[in-house]
Amino acid sequence: RPIPPSRPLSPQRPSFCPAKRLGEQPGTALPAELRGRGVAAGVAVLLQASTGRVLLTRRAGTLSIFPNVWVPPGGHVEPGEELLDVGLRELEEETGLRLEAGTFSWRMLGLWESIYPPVLSRGPPRRHHVVTYLLLLSAEPHERLEARMRPSESEVSAYAWLEPPVLEAIVATEDGAESLGSVPGALPATVGVTELSGGSSSTAQLPTTTFLSAAPAEREDVERVSTGTKFALRLWLESLG
Repeated sequence: RPIPPSRPLSPQRPSFCPAKRLGEQPGTALPAELRGRGVAAGVAVLLQASTGRVLLTRRAGTLSIFPNVWVPPGGHVEPGEELLDVGLRELEEETGLRLEAGTFSWRMLGLWESIYPPVLSRGPPRRHHVVTYLLLLSAEPHERLEARMRPSESEVSAYAWLEPPVLEAIVATEDGAESLGSVPGALPATVGVTELSGGSSSTAQLPTTTFLSAAPAEREDVERVSTGTKFALRLWLESLG
């Protein structure tokens, strides 16, 4: 059963949100073909293993929005779907991981307004979502969960089970913040990830700084953890006390 949220669930957004910037610029309007698209609903799941690690995936470079950005598994809500069902379906479609009833608990973390491109300097918004972040607490260790994973290369190019100190550091690099939060002092130089290519997988080491990169304000995007994911991880840390 879901645990009732401890805070009102109104959608949050970054300070540089394109929708906010458009409202601050008199006479600025979206093209008609973009105005008619409306706002879609999405769900993303933070899957925490019993070992305390959290699963993040790197979106495939061929995807039309947020390519090569690290996020939790997630996707669109289809008509009539319950939020948990969406999260479980997307988790299985993207990673091949199926969670059986009774092996996990869950609750809602918060709502996030996601727009792509994330800044106006890269053009007018083309996609607009309100994403519900769910926390799934698995009773299984990450090693056992990983053994069942069969990621889809059309959506995922890599995945990683990140440890709490790295996750805390990611939260401290909140995009758009005037200063860094409290970054753990002893971070590993690299993070182990699983890369996917040509139907096979291999282990690799990425610099930890890759996960601490901020969203560029002007230039083209970089490999990083998405702003919405940082928001969800902050709520996750707060839930741990």
